[in-house]
Order: sequence, then structure tokens, then C-alpha cells
Amino acid sequence: MEALRVWMASSNLLGFAASRATKAAPAARPLRLHVRSCSRAAATTKPPSPPPQDRRRRSASSSSSTSDRESIRAIRLKKVEELRGKGYEPYAYKWDRTHTTKELQDGYTHLENGEVCADVVVSIAGRIVARRAFGKLVFMTVRDDTGTIQLYCEKDSLTEEQFEQLKAFIDIGDIIGANGSIKKTEKGELSVYVKNFEILTKSLLPLPDKYHGLTDVDKRYRQRYVDMIANPEVADVFRTRAKVVSEIRKTMESFGFIEVETPVLQGTAGGAEARPFITHHNSLQRDLYLRIATELHLKRMLVGGLEKVYEIGRIFRNEGISTRHNPEFTTIEMYEAYSDYESMMNLAEEIVTRCAMATHGKLRVHYQGTEISLERPWRRETMHSLVKEATGIDFNSFGEDVESAKNAARALLGIKTESSENISLQACSSVGHVLNEVFETVVESSLVQPTFVLDYPVEISPLAKPHRRYAGLTERFELFICGREIGNAFSELTDPIDQVEVLEFISTISPVSFENSVF
Repeated sequence: MEALRVWMASSNLLGFAASRATKAAPAARPLRLHVRSCSRAAATTKPPSPPPQDRRRRSASSSSSTSDRESIRAIRLKKVEELRGKGYEPYAYKWDRTHTTKELQDGYTHLENGEVCADVVVSIAGRIVARRAFGKLVFMTVRDDTGTIQLYCEKDSLTEEQFEQLKAFIDIGDIIGANGSIKKTEKGELSVYVKNFEILTKSLLPLPDKYHGLTDVDKRYRQRYVDMIANPEVADVFRTRAKVVSEIRKTMESFGFIEVETPVLQGTAGGAEARPFITHHNSLQRDLYLRIATELHLKRMLVGGLEKVYEIGRIFRNEGISTRHNPEFTTIEMYEAYSDYESMMNLAEEIVTRCAMATHGKLRVHYQGTEISLERPWRRETMHSLVKEATGIDFNSFGEDVESAKNAARALLGIKTESSENISLQACSSVGHVLNEVFETVVESSLVQPTFVLDYPVEISPLAKPHRRYAGLTERFELFICGREIGNAFSELTDPIDQVEVLEFISTISPVSFENSVF
């Protein structure tokens, strides 16, 4: 049985996972592929507090900003009242548009500077993001979800009332509809030569500063719609994500997988170690849990006879929060019978490379200044080998001598006795846990190019099948790209007797409870 599981954070990272497993399937092995939404440091470490004088300055600035916003809001509310008093509705029901800004930009690039297409009438709609007035001329830049275009508003082409309305009532941030002909200005700017316009939505608050944009990280994540207005390129992330999800569906269907939906509210918080959110069902008079994984119900689908299933769904983990981790996020988890972790690696490569081609059209992409090659095959290396390569320490040589392994790790990492790192290391109950601690600290960040890290210690992989050749290891891999975990998968433990024995053994050396993970 094989499982491949992946996590997607809703703000930015796409995680995916596939799992090939079924108790009813002979020789089936599970493989799970994870995407870590954040490192432990990112989830638990808070940024240092600014000195008191900085807090006072920031507080004063914030107070001033709030006052300014309220003043602007009051002015714009007065404009709304005046518009209605003149018989205009500043919040329209509908606007019929004939073109998007991109269609106009693509269709009329051939015009010469100063040329006007007087016989063409177009209608567009969008948000005003820039405005400049020069006597009898007003220029505005309008943005829709395809791009921007300039509105060329001349007093002689509008009624007196409309031109005064244009100057007195329209602000940056308003959404307007406009129609007219097409004109390329003498400076070469393609424009809609406005003959008529209508305020479709009057904005009551100002947009973020044009030149500085929206830079507050907290606000960018909490108010993504404002971030998209201030930083239009952010919308491309959402478009790319949609393409990726679509391509994953196409890929899974091409391999014969069936997409299913499983319960979000569950009676048992099973499938992972995370702390769940709890809610109360009034009719049943019992507490239920928001799922922390789609695992258990997908496995039951295999037991019922479906051999290839997957689900794209929201899951919830009541834990830390940071810019790299959100308690509510999307996962893609797949299960396939009669397969092991070797074939899951091939599937993971297939999914990622197809998504790269669908979104970028190539397998060499740049991420934060680094070129990433997704060309297959990707590197495959064991955890032991990678740690030895990076540190020179062979953790196989320690056998079951945990203290010697800890001492070697302390010396390697320069950990002091009183440090928090030493407390974390001291909590390691086996050589496998120490190995994993060193791997996460030293090796993970160096795995920039796609790398499958293979054969994890059994102590940290209780639900993975024992390695068929090496004692003490399991058939599990994690996929790393750019120093971050993209997926986790393993040949799933299908022997129920073996599973109980492993879980009982783990419970004797680790404080973590796996009782809800039993299926």
C-alpha cells in the first residue's frame, strides 16, 4: 500500500500528497507525500519587539493614519449623498462592457501616435488607480483583472455636468464604467476617448500609497484583496495556483484516479498528530472535530474496493500561525493499491513537472534568484547518507547508543547545555530521533534542487512499512525543493499485527500518542 500526501498553504505554497494503500490489497504499500507549511521556528518564533520609543512612534503614526482615513471616509460619504441628491446611484446594478483592457491593448497596438478610431465604440469597466487633471483634460488609469488602460477625458467630448462630476466626485479607488472611441495619444499611450461614464462603485477609503504599495506583512496576509489591489502581481499567484490545481486533477485522472469527498466533521481526530479544532453538533449532542487529515476516510474507500482515490480538500490544525503556516489549508492526498514508495516518487515527479509545464512552459524555473531544474530524474539519497555527507558523522555507527549520538550532535551543532536546542536534543529518545534532529538542522536548508530523502528511521515513521532490505529503517521519502519539504510519502504498514506492535513500541519511547492514527 502506498500513500502520497501534500499540503497547500492558502496564501502561497501548494502541497500535494499521494498515498497508495489498502488493507484489502495484497502487496499494497502506502506512500505519503507531505508539504510542510512552516518550519518549527517559523511557527513558534515571534519577531523581536521594537524598543519602547519605536512603539510610541509607530503608535502615533498609526493614530494619525486612522484619523486621516476617517477624514477621507467622511468626505467621500458626503460625495455619495451629493450624488444621490443629484439623481445618481453611486452603487450600480450592472454595466455592459464590450472589452477587457487586455483585449483593447492587444487589438489596437497598431495605431499611430495621435490616431483616433472614431468609428469604434468600446465599453470598459474597472477600478481607478491613477488620476491626473489638467484644465480641460483629465487622465485616469483604469485596472480590471486583465490589465490597465488610460481614460482620456476631454471637456469638449462630455457634457458640462459630466465633466464637473468627473472632477468633483471621482476619486482613486472608485470603480467606473466608461465608453467611447479608441485613441492613441501623441505620447503613444493607448486610451479610451471617453464619451460617457458612470460611477459603478464609490470607494469610501483610499488605496495604499501608489509609490510604497502595501508593505505591512500582517495586512498583506490578512487582507489579501487589498494586497491584490496594491500589488497587482499578487493576483498572478492565485491564477498560477488555479492552473496547478487544474493540472493535478488532469494528471490524476490520466492515471485512473477517482476524486472523492470525505467528511470535514469527524467523530475522531484521526490521521495525524496535530491538535484539532473542536465544534459541537447540537442535534447529536456531541463534539465533533474538524479534520486534520483526509487519510482515514480515503483508506476506507480503498478497503471498500476503489483502488485509486484522491481528494483535494481543506483541513484544519489548531496550532501555530505564521506567514508560512495557516491553521486552515488545502491538501491533496492520494491513495493507490498494489504500489510502493518507489512508484510514488515517479508519480510525484510526474505531477510537479506537468504543473511546471502548464504554468511556465519549461522545467527550468527561477525562484527568489535561484534557478531550479525540474528535469527528471531527480536526486534520490538516504537520510543517513545526506547527514554523513554534510557532517562526516555516520549515525549507523552508534547502533542503539543514544547518549553517544547526542554527544556527537552537541559537538557538531555547538549546542550549550543550558540552551533550548539542548533541551530539544535531550528529548530525543532514540538514535533515529537524533539523526532526524541533525538532518532538520543541518541538511534541509541545503536541499535546493529537487531531492528525494529516503529511508527514514522507524522511530519517526510508525505507520510506514519496514524497509525490505535494511533493519531499523522504513520505506519512506520526503521531497525537498528550495530547502523546503514539498511532499512526504511511504509504503504504508498494512500488517495489522505489525502495526499494533510498532505503535506500542513507539509509545514506550515517545510521549506522542498515535492512538487516533490506527485504522
